Amino acid sequence: QVQLVESGGGLVQPGGSLRLSCAASGSIFSIYAMGWYRQAPGNQREPVATIADSGRTNYAASVKGRFTISRDNAKNTMYLQMNSLKPEDTAVYYCGFADYSDYLRGHFHSWGQGTQVTVSS
Repeated sequence: QVQLVESGGGLVQPGGSLRLSCAASGSIFSIYAMGWYRQAPGNQREPVATIADSGRTNYAASVKGRFTISRDNAKNTMYLQMNSLKPEDTAVYYCGFADYSDYLRGHFHSWGQGTQVTVSS
């Protein structure tokens, strides 16, 4: 099994920045891709950004150009640098992973506990 722990959330003013971290442990050899998803109150969980072992990244249109996803394989950690934050970015942010076959199907899972990001003045 893979365990994921998110951190780095908080309260930030519009236009500010935050960096989220996701530390992986356990059966990390099964991880091909990792991803950030978010869920705002009353909404379904939605993908934010994903990164594969190949280095290929994908971003939701709403965050492209503002957010940057990265991985440090030596530390088994994934990051999400969030700049120019907007109130609509407010949500609980979760990290998940996919093995190769799940990645091809766009199926990420095994979410951590989440970290709250609140963008407000």
